[in-house]
Amino acid sequence: MKMLLILIVVFSIIVSAQEKSVDAEKKVSLKEGMEAPDFTLKDSDGNEYTLSDYRGESPVVVYFYPKAGTSGCTKQACGIRDDWSKFQTTNIQVFGISTDSPAEIKKFIADYNLNFPLLSDQDKEASKAYGVLKESGTDKRVTFIVDKEGKIARIIEVKDIEHHSEQVFDIASKLN
Repeated sequence: MKMLLILIVVFSIIVSAQEKSVDAEKKVSLKEGMEAPDFTLKDSDGNEYTLSDYRGESPVVVYFYPKAGTSGCTKQACGIRDDWSKFQTTNIQVFGISTDSPAEIKKFIADYNLNFPLLSDQDKEASKAYGVLKESGTDKRVTFIVDKEGKIARIIEVKDIEHHSEQVFDIASKLN
């Protein structure tokens, strides 16, 4: 009986490891020059935004952030907010995306007077497509700059939150 129990436990461990291996293989590994995965997501007011709608029109900054209202995410969003007129003047669209609910995003926008679209990816499909979803269910802090043709021009694993807005503006403005 003990031997059967041991075999069941070992078998369960092996199956679990194989499932994790298959999941790891499913992870998307995007690279610069690849076509950006399309998405349609809603903001906190229910307005839909589709990435491909900007193809041929403007570069797009798509930044994923972990959690609305946390210190790093607030600093990052406020940087974009403060520079928003530069992005608008040069026809660069910016989307912040998180797995937060529309209600959490709405509060974040109101608390910090944010003036650009923050999108909810509650079903985590965009996060998975871009390979930024962490096991915790939140996103890694990664920015994708998409050119007018819909190709990923730059992928930035954001380390310098303080200068994120300047950095992405400098890169995206050269794509106009």
